[in-house]
Amino acid sequence: MNHTTPEMQQCIQNCQECHAMCLQMAANHCLAVGGAHVEQSHFRLMMDCAQICQTSADFMLRGSTHQAHVCAECADICDDCAKSCETVGDMDECVAACRKCAESCRQMAAMTM
Repeated sequence: MNHTTPEMQQCIQNCQECHAMCLQMAANHCLAVGGAHVEQSHFRLMMDCAQICQTSADFMLRGSTHQAHVCAECADICDDCAKSCETVGDMDECVAACRKCAESCRQMAAMTM
């Protein structure tokens, strides 16, 4: 992994952690609690967030020339997911993971564009 900087390694880790957090919260918390937690747009956004985080990590690991665009999109989706989770409530860990990932992806996108 000669092409990765410490900042990129941290971003990859943040993406992987956010991916895991969104999947775990959706499957184990949201489905159990129900109500607003399983409302279509919220639940779909959590799945989108998990997927784009995994994709973003994969693009960085591969050293893709498209990683800046993917990281920028990941930051936007993570921001949206954090807001949705905050609105639904009782999802502080997910909100924190999304915000941390969004911040590092925004920095990565700015560094590589």
